[in-house]
Amino acid sequence: MHEVIINLHMHTRYSDGSGIHKDIAAAAIKADLDVVIVTDHNILVHGFEGYYKEKNKKILMLIGEEVHDQAREPQKNHLLVFGANRELAAFAENPQNLINQVHEAGGLSFLAHPHDPEAQAFKEIDISWVDWSAQNYTGIELWNALSELKTVVPTKLHGAFYAFFPAFVAHQPIPNTLGKWDELLSTGQRVVAIGGSDAHALDMSLGPIQRVIFPYEFHFRTVNTHALLSEPLSGEVNKDKSLIYQALSVGHCFVGYDLPAPTRGFRFTAQGWDASVSMGDEIPAKGGVTLQAKLPSSAEMSLLKDGQVIQTWENQSSCTHITIEPGVYRIEAFRRYLGKRRGWIYSNPIYVR
Repeated sequence: MHEVIINLHMHTRYSDGSGIHKDIAAAAIKADLDVVIVTDHNILVHGFEGYYKEKNKKILMLIGEEVHDQAREPQKNHLLVFGANRELAAFAENPQNLINQVHEAGGLSFLAHPHDPEAQAFKEIDISWVDWSAQNYTGIELWNALSELKTVVPTKLHGAFYAFFPAFVAHQPIPNTLGKWDELLSTGQRVVAIGGSDAHALDMSLGPIQRVIFPYEFHFRTVNTHALLSEPLSGEVNKDKSLIYQALSVGHCFVGYDLPAPTRGFRFTAQGWDASVSMGDEIPAKGGVTLQAKLPSSAEMSLLKDGQVIQTWENQSSCTHITIEPGVYRIEAFRRYLGKRRGWIYSNPIYVR
């Protein structure tokens, strides 16, 4: 498998971001990303997909969309759309119809920031996903870095602190979102988890204090989605786009918080009687299954089955667990960073059936 680091869910001046596409490409190259997916609100912007190069480095930029019903009050039910290649904002009023239309267009759909609370100090409203009767979406945005900021700014003073010291913000995905993901998985659904920065690079002011909140480059060094491709990127845009969306569609990916330490190199696999699989795959329980996880460096690691921790390893870089029990198995890893225990890696599940 060939790993690529993707930062997805971000905005430009075409909606409510501060930068343009070339700004994003330049920041992504500096952050050593492989791919970015730009998702402006309710507009599918054409003309910017492709490889951007700077000296001996390059970045693949793909264009998606974040769709929501702008007439709805209060705002809810934002959907990330990748690979549909046609405008779908006209279907935003009915989330299920929107998801169906994305599927018919050959695209992927992810529930954006499923739990996105209000931040009263900054007059930011709750924009969570609420239509949980919807079905057949590809997955959910498990960790949204900007949504998490709203959970740690009860006052404007807190906001000023994090504006100057943004590395202190991230702790883990919002617990309600983690719980909801496990709940969805427990129903037998296959729900792919991704992580997004939701980068806007917003210019904010508080009295005499002016600051860009989460510049693109900083955001690109934090919460990323690492995809495992069936072959390396070729430099041919359409082929590479297909490889990336195929990996995301089946959950051959994990969410990595790359600021404390690089997460590149993490693997979670399973070996059975006559099969060997990776994240997002199914494997039969018959004959026993050996689950293996490998971290790029030593950390605390937990194995979860059906949303419950069944084994934990301290200061380890690899682990093995043998089971004959069907269930949904996934890995969480944690590191100490800036004085606190913080989420580091969240794997997609292996489904033992």
